[in-house]
Order: sequence, then structure tokens, then C-alpha cells
Amino acid sequence: MKKDILSVFGIALILAVLINGTHIETVEEYYLIHIDDITPESETVTLSIRCDTVLQNYGDLPPSLRDEEFVPPDGVILPPTEYVLREGDSVFDVLLRAARHERIQMEFQGANKSPFGSVYIQGINYLYEFSLGPLSGWMYRVDGEFPRYGCSEYKLRDGQNVEWVYTCDLGRDVGAEWMGESQN
Repeated sequence: MKKDILSVFGIALILAVLINGTHIETVEEYYLIHIDDITPESETVTLSIRCDTVLQNYGDLPPSLRDEEFVPPDGVILPPTEYVLREGDSVFDVLLRAARHERIQMEFQGANKSPFGSVYIQGINYLYEFSLGPLSGWMYRVDGEFPRYGCSEYKLRDGQNVEWVYTCDLGRDVGAEWMGESQN
């Protein structure tokens, strides 16, 4: 009996120490705290996410996605926003940090599961590849150019501008040029 009381007291003491010594954050607190503040010394990049082409093809969108929650009336999911650039950041790193901080839904396939050897963005704000047909999905451009490799492979530099855009026509509708051919 005395051993049982001592055991219960010991467990209660351990739990009290663990609980008292552990700072528990809500998800909201975590993402608001763990984004870097921009200082005059910070290197930064600007990131935006747009789905203007979805508005142009709104009638073809599945009815479950025809809502301002998924497709804002102006096509802007994230306006141009400045983020701190950490050493070695890729386009994907900044997108992931921004999506978490701004609470924008995002789904991706890791580089280890992608045939391209880079992270593949499957969906942002519930707009997925193929949501508007077999040629639709997310693309990115840096300083107005569409790189020819995956977002986790593109290492960013201070001052660059990253735009994520939704295409409904394999990039032709957002100004992407492939294999030297203009797709406009």
C-alpha cells in the first residue's frame, strides 16, 4: 500500500515537472511566432500566389470549388508579400513557410516520390493539378521567367520575386515558353 502511494506520488511529480517545464503552443501561436521578422539587415524575397486563369475558366471548375474561399474574386490568393530569405532557401522553402504562416492549404509530393527529383506542388488553396482539365496545375516564375526545374531545386537570392500561378493550358495561358516556342 505504501509503495503504491509512493509510486503514484512519483508519477504525479514527474508529470508536474514535465508539464511545468514544457511550453505548449497552439498551431496559431507556432506559425505566428516562427516566421522571421524583416529587419534592415534581412535578405528578402517577394512571394505571390494567383489563380486568374481559374476565373477565366470558372464555368469548367467543379461546383464544389466555385466559392470565394477557394477562388478569390480578384484571383489573388496571396498578394505580393515580402519574406525573409534564409540561407539556402529554395522556392519551395519560402512557399511552404508562407503557406503555413498565412494558413493557405497546400499539398505537395516530396522529391523522393517525384519522378523529377524535386518537390511537386499538387494543390494550393484546394485548387489541384487537373482541377480544370488535364493541362491544369501550379507553375512558378522567378523574376518573370519560368525555370525549367522543380521548385525545391531553385535556390533564391536576395530581392527576387516569386510568383505562383495556376495554369489551365500547360502554361500557355500564363506566358510560359517551352522549348523555345512562345505559347501565348
